[in-house]
Amino acid sequence: MRRVFGLGETVLDIIFKDHQPVAAKAGGSALNTLVSLARVDVSVNFITEIGNDQVGENIMQFLTNNGLSSDYVCRFSEGKSAVALAFLNDQNDAEYEFFKAYPQQRLVGEIPDFNSDDILIYGSYFGLNPAVRPRILEYLDAAKAKGTLIIYDPNFRSHHLKNRKKLIPVIEENFAYADLVRGSDEDFMNIYGMDNPTEVYANVASHCNNLVITAGSKGVYTFSSGFHRHYKVPIINPISTIGAGDNFNAGIIKAILDYNITKNNELVISPQDWVHIAAYGIEFSSEVCMRIDNYVDNGFRDSLSKNVNKRIKATN
Repeated sequence: MRRVFGLGETVLDIIFKDHQPVAAKAGGSALNTLVSLARVDVSVNFITEIGNDQVGENIMQFLTNNGLSSDYVCRFSEGKSAVALAFLNDQNDAEYEFFKAYPQQRLVGEIPDFNSDDILIYGSYFGLNPAVRPRILEYLDAAKAKGTLIIYDPNFRSHHLKNRKKLIPVIEENFAYADLVRGSDEDFMNIYGMDNPTEVYANVASHCNNLVITAGSKGVYTFSSGFHRHYKVPIINPISTIGAGDNFNAGIIKAILDYNITKNNELVISPQDWVHIAAYGIEFSSEVCMRIDNYVDNGFRDSLSKNVNKRIKATN
């Protein structure tokens, strides 16, 4: 069985709408991806750090209830579990305020014994943060050395723009570690100041051949060597876009597993495999946008295959 690992920060998302709290959910980009995968019967392993406090205990119980392996979860007592306030605007997009108190030593747990069948996803500011960067590189180097398929999601938001010039080399180093990059049009506008997908790919391709750009209602763009394609997305009125990109990532991984997409020396994705990847990603992200939640519903797996097959037939 192929193993899936997610490397990322864990937070408690407290979600506000119209100035009132409406939900509190375990969150973080990798966590959202892994929970959705676990809910469609994928075995997942979470690499993260969580405080030994009440928030941390609640999140640990949530991980257990959802079938996420906690073998690589690092617990710490010096500091507190991270909390994020997510304020939904009129378009139900979220603006965040974070409250963090981490210990000096970060991610002190054991590095998995990765292999060539494994998949590792990581990203967000967690993948850039100098406080934890040396340790993240240890995980990436271990995975890269074993031929693990690595997916990177920059998730680079506007509140990091003041450090943009300093962070671009780190982002591009992450591109080079990755076999596939998935980012939003907003991410790449913040990174490169570009909204043309082809121009974005020209910048990413010098580091990583495979790129997915999600552009909200404008659709999905996929690129690899000698190939590019645009896919339409359904028109919806989202309840919340929190977790939309993270769940597109879950769809990518589920498609890779279901269609046994593997890498040898490099990841080569066929045009038909891109159709599968886009269809799964759109299905996962569309579903989560219709919920005040960060992950797909438990019942999502029952309709996934039928809905994806319809989407693939429509695309072909």
